[in-house]
Amino acid sequence: MANGAAATVNECRGGFGTYVSENLTLCGQNPRIAWTGYVAAWALFFIINFALPLPEGLKSEGLSVLAILAWACVMWVTEAMPVGITGISIPTLLILTRALPWNNGNPPMGQVFSGFTTHEVWLCLFAFFAGALIQLLGMDKRIALAILDKLKASSVGRIIWGMFWVNVVLAFLIPAANARAATVMPVVQGITKLLGDTPREREAKKAIVIQSMVYASMISGIFILTGHMPNLIMTGLFEKSGFKNLGYFSWMILHVPYVLMFALTQWWVRFHFKTAGVVIAGGHEQIHKQHAALGPMTRPEKAMLAVFGLVGVLFMTGKGSPLSLHQYQLGVVGLVGIMILFIPGLFPFKWKAVQDRTIWGTFLLLGGAITMTDAMSKSGLAGWMAEHIHVLVQGMGWWQTLLVMMLGTQVLRVGMLSNVAAVAMLAPIVFAMGPKLGLHPVAFTLLICNVDTFAYLLPTQITAAVIAYGTGTFSTADYARSGWVCILLAIAFGICVMAPWYALMGLPVWNPAAPWPY
Repeated sequence: MANGAAATVNECRGGFGTYVSENLTLCGQNPRIAWTGYVAAWALFFIINFALPLPEGLKSEGLSVLAILAWACVMWVTEAMPVGITGISIPTLLILTRALPWNNGNPPMGQVFSGFTTHEVWLCLFAFFAGALIQLLGMDKRIALAILDKLKASSVGRIIWGMFWVNVVLAFLIPAANARAATVMPVVQGITKLLGDTPREREAKKAIVIQSMVYASMISGIFILTGHMPNLIMTGLFEKSGFKNLGYFSWMILHVPYVLMFALTQWWVRFHFKTAGVVIAGGHEQIHKQHAALGPMTRPEKAMLAVFGLVGVLFMTGKGSPLSLHQYQLGVVGLVGIMILFIPGLFPFKWKAVQDRTIWGTFLLLGGAITMTDAMSKSGLAGWMAEHIHVLVQGMGWWQTLLVMMLGTQVLRVGMLSNVAAVAMLAPIVFAMGPKLGLHPVAFTLLICNVDTFAYLLPTQITAAVIAYGTGTFSTADYARSGWVCILLAIAFGICVMAPWYALMGLPVWNPAAPWPY
């Protein structure tokens, strides 16, 4: 395939523009969108950095970081460059623009690459390696079929709830929502093929795909620290701001009510797509047959479970955990886990097979995003932006502020694909706004940024939704009609359920002086 693509490019008889356009088309990109985004990103970078007058109250370093932020956002939205390359380019631009002060003529390499030295990044890398091995072993399919078989899933409702618990289990093992959506896609497509083509069954297919591949993959990641990249961005920001020891187990307890959010979305989806009473003929029998065909667990699969069980215990009993058995932070445990995964002969795979399935682009994106949040704080940009934005909600009560900010976040997300990129931009600004508004910075940041996860208006807002849309089961109109109500439910849930729950856990959003409970 690669050779065929190269031959096509080599046969191009047009000019350089045609050559570039054909290459982009062969890579599955729209040449117009890619080049428009690329030019616009660099235009914004140079205009902000060199032509824009220095705004009052903002230092020149902050203006440079603003230029880099605008450049990165446009690159991320249009995907003119791979998201991982954009991530690793952020430290490069911080050096070239001197957005962070140099020391005796030397660039501050430790600061500009700080996002790649946090505990969150190394925790994430362990999860990526573990996810790659799980996919090589075929354990992802075994887990999905085992849960569905155990639940005797045959009705649409049981299938959807079964796929939710599949996503929950996979969230411990596969850290990215888009990777989980891609993992369950073959299972979901196999289930939908068992349905017929009546109007009710077509609607049921839409409900199964949207709930199983999008809503379930996003919601399951929120309450598992490594299950959702924005979680790691926020904990990294909190750690550097003095709010330490929010560990794996503590994070889970803090966010476990979000499981109820899936019940709300399922209630709405069931009503909207009218799936009540729709049964999949032979559904459980087919699932049971596929599960039985896998045979008993292999020794490598048992080894993987043992490794993950050991590392999981270490994650939940480390520094900051209610049951603390050791004082090592999550990143150190992750690095130890990597060493265990690659004990010679433990698994029958070559390194190339593992690295080909490791999500390196997301790893680079995460490191760059954390670097960006750090640079926004250190340069004063986050505080300056917070100063200007907080005027819009000044004088409002805490719940009114949350409502306005949550709605504003959803408007902002209409044109942005990456949830990670959006939270990297929002988190430091919202964190700085909290004290100015008399709100707890950690609780405020969590409430606003977690709602960003529920950007369900268009499939192009979430990578998992793009993958689901690729199945051809639903239209953008189907997705929007279902999604807008889910967005409102998420906002109401954040204000009415999560804010009081955070307060019960020692993080009252209305009290900025509350002692840190961890």
